[in-house]
Amino acid sequence: MSRRAATGRALLVAVAVLATDQATKAIVRAEIPRGGEETVLPFLTLVNTRNTGIAFGLLDDAGPVIVVVALAALLGILAFFAYNASRPKVWVAMGLLLGGALGNLLDRAIEGAVTDFIDLPAWPAFNVADMAITFGVVAMVWLLEGPGARPR
Repeated sequence: MSRRAATGRALLVAVAVLATDQATKAIVRAEIPRGGEETVLPFLTLVNTRNTGIAFGLLDDAGPVIVVVALAALLGILAFFAYNASRPKVWVAMGLLLGGALGNLLDRAIEGAVTDFIDLPAWPAFNVADMAITFGVVAMVWLLEGPGARPR
């Protein structure tokens, strides 16, 4: 696949992730009061919480530092993609990572914190952007190190 086609596909995935992330967060903010919760299934509760830290609430209230680190990571993702765009299916992982990172950065820019709303037992609340980032990292490791990966 050409670099241009891979970039186009990665951008489509990123836009889909960003749109889904922002739409679901808007629905939660509109329908569930802050701090409120709605039980959907015995193992799934929707909540309306804000995370001012990073994953799992670490570095709570480190706002500007987190934004700088996130922007640096975003630049790293883009540089990695520019170098590896021709690798098969790397556009999927890059689109997930880019869309997820932009979704949470947009929250920080607009709300000052990330809206988390999916709450599973024994797990901190998370959102669509967090899922995209997690799946993007797993996909990247699989593509770079899994079966069929190019030898180094």
